[in-house]
Amino acid sequence: MSTYELAPEVRTFYESAIDEGARLRTSADGRLELLRTREILRRYLPDAPARVLDVGGGTGVHAEWLVEDGYDVDLVDPVLRHVEQAARVCRADVGDARALAAASDSYDVVQLLGPLYHLPDAADRRAALAEAVRVARPGGVVAAAAINRYASLFEHVTYAHLHTERLHTSVSSILRTAVYDGKRGFTLAFFHRAEELAGELTAAGLEDVVVLGVEGPAWSALKAVEQQSGEAPSEALFESVLAAARMAEPYPELLAASSHLLAVGRVPEVR
Repeated sequence: MSTYELAPEVRTFYESAIDEGARLRTSADGRLELLRTREILRRYLPDAPARVLDVGGGTGVHAEWLVEDGYDVDLVDPVLRHVEQAARVCRADVGDARALAAASDSYDVVQLLGPLYHLPDAADRRAALAEAVRVARPGGVVAAAAINRYASLFEHVTYAHLHTERLHTSVSSILRTAVYDGKRGFTLAFFHRAEELAGELTAAGLEDVVVLGVEGPAWSALKAVEQQSGEAPSEALFESVLAAARMAEPYPELLAASSHLLAVGRVPEVR
C-alpha cells in the first residue's frame, strides 16, 4: 500500500473550494484550456480504442471527450469527490500518481494533466513520472501538464490588483521560488518553466519530448474581460485568442506567456 499522502490544503481545495469540472466548462480561460488540451492531445494519441489511464483526472472532464472519441479510459484521482463524479464517465478509482495500482506495460497512453502542479517536491514529481512510464507500454504516450512559472504574473493583472503590496509580494515569491504555499486563493502548487518540464520527462526516460503552450500568449485578455466586466468575452475575442495560441506554437520563446504547458513524450520501444 502507498505511504504517500495528498497535501491537506490540496485535498481541502478540491473537496470544498472549487468545482474543477465547472471551471473548465464555464470560465473563458477554462474553456480555452480544455479546448486546446484536447486539440493538442489528439495529435499524439494512438487510434481508438487504445487504453488510456487518466492520472489525477479530476471530475472526468478530459475522460469524457476521450470516451466519446472511442478510447478505453480508466481514471485515478486522490480526491473521492472527483472519483464519484468521474465514475459517471468511465471506470474511476481513488489513487495516487506516485504509486499507481496499474500493472506495468498496461496502457497505450498515460496522462497527468494535474498531478505535477501539486507536487512541489522534485522527488515526488520524479515518482509520478516514473510510475507513468512504468504503466505505459513500450512505444506508448505519456502526456503531462504543468502550470507555467509566469502564469500568476499574467493572471493577477486581470484582477487589477498586481500593484498592491500583498499581491506584488506573493507573485514575486512565486517567480523566485516556483512554489505557492496555498495560504490564500489557490492551493499548494509548483510552477514550471518549459525547459524544466521537458527535462523532467526526459529524465524519466521518455523520448521525443515536446512542450507546447496550451492557452497561448493572449489568454489573459479573455480573463481580463470576464473579471472586469463580469460578462463572458465575445466569441470573436475567444476565437482571436485561440488563433494566437495556435500561431504561437512554432515559437518557443512565447511559451513563457501561456498559462499552462503540455509536454508529450514516448516510452522507448526497448526499455
